[in-house]
Amino acid sequence: MKSCYSSIKMFRKRFILFIFPLLIIHNGFAQEQELLNLNKPDRQEWFTSLGFGMFIHWSMDVQLGMVISHSMVGASEDYLNRYTKELPKTFNPENFDPKEWVNAAKLAGMKYIVFTAKHHNGYCMYDTKTTDFGIMNSPYGKDVTSMIVEECRKAGLAVGIYFSPDDFYFLYNQGTLISRVRDEAWPSHNPALTAYIKEQMSELMTQYGKIDIVFLDGLDPYGQTELAKVCWDIDPEVVVTRGAITTPEQKLPEMAIPSPWEACYTLGNQWQYRPTNERYKSAKDAILKLIEIKAKGGNFLLNFGPDALGNFPPEQMAVLNEMSLWMFINKEAMEHTIPHHNKIRQDNMWFLTSRDQKTLYILIDEDQWKFGDRKVFTLKGFETSSESQISVLGHNGEVLEYNKEADPGPFFTPTMEGTEISVTRSQRIYNDRKWNNPVVVKLTNLALE
Repeated sequence: MKSCYSSIKMFRKRFILFIFPLLIIHNGFAQEQELLNLNKPDRQEWFTSLGFGMFIHWSMDVQLGMVISHSMVGASEDYLNRYTKELPKTFNPENFDPKEWVNAAKLAGMKYIVFTAKHHNGYCMYDTKTTDFGIMNSPYGKDVTSMIVEECRKAGLAVGIYFSPDDFYFLYNQGTLISRVRDEAWPSHNPALTAYIKEQMSELMTQYGKIDIVFLDGLDPYGQTELAKVCWDIDPEVVVTRGAITTPEQKLPEMAIPSPWEACYTLGNQWQYRPTNERYKSAKDAILKLIEIKAKGGNFLLNFGPDALGNFPPEQMAVLNEMSLWMFINKEAMEHTIPHHNKIRQDNMWFLTSRDQKTLYILIDEDQWKFGDRKVFTLKGFETSSESQISVLGHNGEVLEYNKEADPGPFFTPTMEGTEISVTRSQRIYNDRKWNNPVVVKLTNLALE
């Protein structure tokens, strides 16, 4: 089995080397451009082991609850004048508490945070010498990026920086028409913009100690690669995600693809916070997305948007809290596991395994599974051994509350059709006993194929 697994890993590495120069995943699955990837293999493996991260989109235009940055494209001169000169004067996130953000992420089982140091609008959420268009010249006047980085390190979370090579404010001052797709708006056709953003990237890579992860947004592969080079020159250990590896946005591949890759999703419909007309994913939807991405070998970067005062809105915190509860119960299945080498899903069950492939985690999405009810599932393609044991994560399998006669213990039975597992949902999570999130079953000492 060990030699077989090694062969699979070698195939994956060769597959990446063959296919990656042909495809870039960004806002979909079809860009025929080439990006440079100088991430070290061991660092990419480390990045994949993180699994789950928090994305944070936040800029000064959150004051109006609008799409971050993009309202500048096609905007009138009057709009741009007020956006760049008046709106920054009222940005004062006086309730900002980075420790609260970081603790919330850590409780949910997230291993890293990626913060928008500068989005497409060019407004810098960090202390920069390149422009006055940034938070240091706001009424708040503090370097929020520095504060987030510091709290991440204290909590043991990896530090991630989002940076955009697009810069609408720079284009506006340059007298260049603000656009996403015109040549003159891209670093590849705008040398002054290239020099400007490289200086900013150098600041971010040198002012805050070690940066673990860099996410380079933008549509111009040249701009992304030039910035990635800056990052790797300063710190060869940094992992560049978007700009070097596959990063599908708001969609997933149908099947498992070779790691590393990272899917980024909004919690609602918008990246930045909007107080009205928003629809958030349920916690269960987010949990199922996490499970699917993990089973397909990727990382899940889930986005949250603080409000203008620096608070995480209650609606977002409620979802994150429920995810934290699920992760508290089932963290064993989401940490130190890998996708199964030949089977990731069967019906309403997703599969993860230990690295030695001997322990199987079965993540069961059974709708409306009532407290105390026993259900039977048949696993196909997995063989137990005489030493195999079964358990439900979070529960001892011995007690069903207020029913001393009940035997809630799980058990398994080998059959001609596969391995039949019998499981009771027997841990009381809510007062009303209604807990509709996936149950995780652990099956140990599998017979290796």
